[in-house]
Amino acid sequence: MKYAFPENFWWGSASSALQTEGDSLAGGKSATIWDAWYEQQPWRFHQNIGPAETSTFHQNWQQDIALLQQLNHNSFRTSLSWSRLIPDGSGEVNPEAVTFYNNVIDALLAQGIKPFITLFHFDMPMVMQEKGGWENREVVAAFSRYAQICFDLFGDRVMHWFTFNEPIVPVEGGYLYDFHYPNVVDFKRAATVAYHTVLAHALAVRAYRAGHYNGEIGIVLNLTPSYPRSQHPADITAAHHADLLFNRSFLDPVLRGEYPADLVALLRQYDQLPVTLPGDHALIAEGKIDLLGVNYYQPRRVKCRDSAVNPAAPFMPEWFFENYEMPGRKMNPYRGWEIYEPGIYDILTNLRINYGNPRCFISENGMGVENEQRFVQEGKINDQYRIEFIAEHLKWLHKGISEGANCLGYHMWTFIDNWSWCNGYKNRYGFVQLDLSTQQRTVKKSGEWFAATSANNGFNEQE
Repeated sequence: MKYAFPENFWWGSASSALQTEGDSLAGGKSATIWDAWYEQQPWRFHQNIGPAETSTFHQNWQQDIALLQQLNHNSFRTSLSWSRLIPDGSGEVNPEAVTFYNNVIDALLAQGIKPFITLFHFDMPMVMQEKGGWENREVVAAFSRYAQICFDLFGDRVMHWFTFNEPIVPVEGGYLYDFHYPNVVDFKRAATVAYHTVLAHALAVRAYRAGHYNGEIGIVLNLTPSYPRSQHPADITAAHHADLLFNRSFLDPVLRGEYPADLVALLRQYDQLPVTLPGDHALIAEGKIDLLGVNYYQPRRVKCRDSAVNPAAPFMPEWFFENYEMPGRKMNPYRGWEIYEPGIYDILTNLRINYGNPRCFISENGMGVENEQRFVQEGKINDQYRIEFIAEHLKWLHKGISEGANCLGYHMWTFIDNWSWCNGYKNRYGFVQLDLSTQQRTVKKSGEWFAATSANNGFNEQE
């Protein structure tokens, strides 16, 4: 069977400024929360590798964009660095950063590659975090100004903008589960951060609409389908609560312009609602998007709680459900994540049936593997496992599109092996191998396969 995709389908990959640029305190750039956290607690990072040691895109962007063209990308998503463009967060624009980003955007366009640009990908400027980060509405206003500057500088050439990448992750990591700075464990503060992020998003959308730019604006959400252990009502309720907290807390505001009533009721019941101000609801309604990026890596399997909550413990989402390890599940043992390809179809079906079938694309999907040097053959990594991972997800994506899902593209995480937050370079995701000691780039077998798939706008089963 031939898996053929719609005409003008977006084939590409995704990355971020912080994970690829390097030169984290060079070229006029100020520190992000990651630079500051690494300086304070380097042992929290795999092999003590911090954000300064990322994959040198700031220096090697010309070579890397040529590789994108070799991989037959017609689109590529990356982010701008707020702390590079506006080092003090709210003041003067850094001319070195403007030159760099202009060069990158122009080079992508010259190679026939559409730039998809994200404004915020986990990289809060430390000067903004010192003011409280997303807990402080002053930072929300500064982000709106940053977004406006980006639109004015680059909006004549960038046609696809995204306010945030995976906004739930800084909420989880920074304010619930202690895997991002500032390492707070406090649900009410987490709810405030999430709420203010939605306000920041809506302000950026408002600015984009007001400027009448010749493009579109959206957001990238990591949608993780919540599957109940069984059809028992208690398990179904547990899955519903997980979906409300981790998916619909951002999905509903950006697609419907409002929060789910049952999420609001749930948080009110436990006195966890953030403070709202007059005008907030009208602003959120303005934040409805043109294009949704969907990041999908794994499902969430949940069950009702089998044990009582410790009343002295911090209030957490797990008051409403427990994680469930489904027997026989297929795993990526290196990342510890389940591989469940039909999840990508279920996301598209949910969007089509319950959210008016919005314009969307798969903005990330990927497989991280440790010690890929084991698979070198004739000087190249033979990552057949990654090819099979992509192909199986593309089959389910194809099924969703064939049933009417308005999905316009597929971007893999990621183009080149890059630094991955506290995991450093432990797991490699790229189409291109990066030798950290020499910075040499070598296309993997998956990169060759993806280039052929893009060129053919599809693939055959036997491939």
